[in-house]
Amino acid sequence: MSQDTVADALNQMMNIRRAGKEVVEVKKHSKLLLSILAIAKLKGYVENYKADGTKLNINLGKLNGCNAIKPRFIIKVGDIDKYIKRYLPSKNLGILIISTSQGLMTHLTASDKNLGGSLIAYFY
Repeated sequence: MSQDTVADALNQMMNIRRAGKEVVEVKKHSKLLLSILAIAKLKGYVENYKADGTKLNINLGKLNGCNAIKPRFIIKVGDIDKYIKRYLPSKNLGILIISTSQGLMTHLTASDKNLGGSLIAYFY
C-alpha cells in the first residue's frame, strides 16, 4: 500500500466492482476519504459506508468508474470544462470532486459558487 489512502480506497472499490462484489473493506482511512464517500453517497455511487475503528466498510451503489486524480491539479473556474472532458465519459455523466476554500464539493457546485480549487477524484 502507498501513502495515499484516497487512491488506495478508490482502487480497491474498482477492483471489487470488477470482481462482481458489492462490499469493500478498507484497512486505512482518513477524514478526506470519508468526505469523498459522503459526496459519493449523496450522488448514489456509494450506498452506505461505516467506519469501525481502523476499518472502513463500503457498500457500492451505481458505480461504473472512479479514481483519484494524480497529480492534484489546481484549477480555475473556467478550466473545469477541460478536466470534465479529460476525466469523465460525457459532460452530463459523473462528477469531479474539487477541494475548494469552502470544503469538498462537486464540479457543479464549484461552478455555481464560482470557485476553483484542487482536483481530488472523479466518479461516474
